Amino acid sequence: MKFKNRFKNRFMSRQILILLFVVMPCLSGFSQINLSSVPKGNIRYDVVFVGSADTFFLVHDQTKLLKKSENVVADDVDFGNYRYRVNDLKSGELFFKKGLSPLFYEWFTTAEAKLRTKTSSYSFLFPLPVNDVRFSFDVRNSYNGWKEIYTDTISVSDFHILKETPTAFPIDTIHFSGKSDEKIDVAILAEGYTASEMDKFLKDARRMVDTLLACQPFKEYAGRFNFIAVKVPSLESGSDVPGENVFKNTAFNSTYYTFDSPRYLTTSDMKSVYNAVDGVVWDHLIILVNSDIYGGGGFYNSMSICSADNVRSAFVFCHEFGHAFAGLADEYYTSQVSYEEFYRSDVEPWEPNITTMVNFGSKWKSLIDSSTPVPTPRDSLFVDRVGVFEGGGYVEKGVFSPAQTCWMKEMAAGKFCPVCQDAIKKAILRQSK
Repeated sequence: MKFKNRFKNRFMSRQILILLFVVMPCLSGFSQINLSSVPKGNIRYDVVFVGSADTFFLVHDQTKLLKKSENVVADDVDFGNYRYRVNDLKSGELFFKKGLSPLFYEWFTTAEAKLRTKTSSYSFLFPLPVNDVRFSFDVRNSYNGWKEIYTDTISVSDFHILKETPTAFPIDTIHFSGKSDEKIDVAILAEGYTASEMDKFLKDARRMVDTLLACQPFKEYAGRFNFIAVKVPSLESGSDVPGENVFKNTAFNSTYYTFDSPRYLTTSDMKSVYNAVDGVVWDHLIILVNSDIYGGGGFYNSMSICSADNVRSAFVFCHEFGHAFAGLADEYYTSQVSYEEFYRSDVEPWEPNITTMVNFGSKWKSLIDSSTPVPTPRDSLFVDRVGVFEGGGYVEKGVFSPAQTCWMKEMAAGKFCPVCQDAIKKAILRQSK
């Protein structure tokens, strides 16, 4: 049975007024329930996120039973600006827990969120329980505490739970290492590829995977991964480019100009994404877009996305997977982004590769040579050293990163820095055998 441990991420959440449907005291301190009797299969709990700068709530959409050969996996690290928990209703024992950082969280940090309300679909997966369970959703506040803002009771005998036969899209294996219950299964989905362009999609997907598995530490642990290509056809090639008045009918409604940033390529239509993989065994999702325009995005325990045909696409593929897979933060600090007050200077970020020095002992302090000054000057004397370099997380002051150059900062680095490699390695070891 597939139940690898992994609980990830920790974003700084803004202080927002929470509109609650149901608020109950958080259940904590319970040991994890024994899953030996849990049948194979997953519950998919669909919601719609609704929010603006001062409001945030969830609306339940539907619940589905997915009859898969392997169960969805949990986390064992306290990462994520959101998390969801599933507790046995009678005993209160923790059945499942997972952290995540979906695109919608970033919406609250934009100037536009002060002017209007938006929605986004999302799906939560957990193993099919034997008994009725309590589902709860928590938000991390700006001081790293958790606030439960939504709860629901799910009865396994509820006849309203959908038991549909999922749409089966053709699948090609790109890289196979072994049984899914021991490996990390990554599904790459075609976006903006027409039915006649699937050969191109497979070539593009193989090129991206080859690049990822050629860099460390993925190269060292290539035997712990399976990669498959899911051939989901679109009616039109490409993606929406609103800033150029270009709109395409595609499978997952991807778009550039997310939050008015031309290069920010994302999708808010996660319901369509999950529908496409209801019958697929996967741990991580990557959406590959049939476009030559530079762009992408990566969201912890949610998905990553990038274009296929830009000269920087392979780099973006690896960079965004670093976000989605290991919870890595952006280390650049000079590019214009649409976020406001993304990190508090008096709180330690959850991401493993940036720090505000509030609790640096929890980060990469042990990897710094005793002769390296802290903070570390950004000059040639320390260009190849692990240090504490001011600048990162989109700002020049107050946030520090571990290297002067890294794939989480720029393509020119040619690799992940030692601290990011260490974080990725730990994530690989948590999730596989």
